Formats: sequence, C-alpha cells, structure tokens
Amino acid sequence: MIARIARKLDVGPQTLSHWVRQAEIDRGTRAGATTDERERIAELEKENRELRKANQILKEASVFFAQELDRPRR
Repeated sequence: MIARIARKLDVGPQTLSHWVRQAEIDRGTRAGATTDERERIAELEKENRELRKANQILKEASVFFAQELDRPRR
C-alpha cells in the first residue's frame, strides 16, 4: 500500500514510510522524538558547537595574553 501511494505522490516508498512514522510519533501513537524535539535537539547541538568554539578561542586568547604579560618589558 505504501509503495502504491508513494508512486502516486511521486516520492520513494522509504520517504513516505518515514513521513508516516514521523507523523505517528508527532501524534503520540508511536514512541520516538517528535519533530519539535528533533528541531530543539538540533538547535542545542548547534549552540553547543558554537559555545565550544568560543571557549576554545577564549582559552587561546588567555594563553596569548598570559605570555605577553610574562615577557620582559624594555
């Protein structure tokens, strides 16, 4: 049945099956992460990457400035 409907919609059967499965999750009739939860997780992962990058930059800057302060002045 999925394959027949997928052909009518001009999509692959796996794509349609995924859409149906995700719709069931979103309705609460199947276990799993909802679309909203998936979007929130993606946002948090992006924010986490950005914070890690900012943290690394700050660490490198602190090392740089510590070295600058340790240099003898003329």
